[in-house]
Amino acid sequence: MTDESPGALHHLEIWVADLNAAERSWGWLLTRLGYVVRDRWPDGVSWGRDPGPYVVLESGPDVASVPHDRLRPGLNHLALWGGSRADVDALVEAAPAHGWSLLFADRHPFAGGPEHYAAYLEDAQGFELELVASDGGTPPTP
Repeated sequence: MTDESPGALHHLEIWVADLNAAERSWGWLLTRLGYVVRDRWPDGVSWGRDPGPYVVLESGPDVASVPHDRLRPGLNHLALWGGSRADVDALVEAAPAHGWSLLFADRHPFAGGPEHYAAYLEDAQGFELELVASDGGTPPTP
């Protein structure tokens, strides 16, 4: 059942400079998180989980040819549930082979604080994605 209540997310559209590069990174990750390709057209592709919101990657003539900078006004990052801590760790381990790099490595996996187990990844185009563990919380004491 789709949540169609006011304020529920319908979709998220991300304009990218290089659709092929975005598909390699985002497509891999979204597929690993259970999304499937819903639609494809010459300048874009969408992934979703039925029912529910979907993610669109699009590149076309209206996209400005300037690099994305997550530190400028606008979208800083997208946060998705990444599964268990073990699932998040597995995604982090495989991510570099698919164009992602780990942000805040010196504080990983608690860069968001001691109660928040998550990975912060950045793709080659500068987009940040946060993968939040469903079994997060305080780090275990040695």
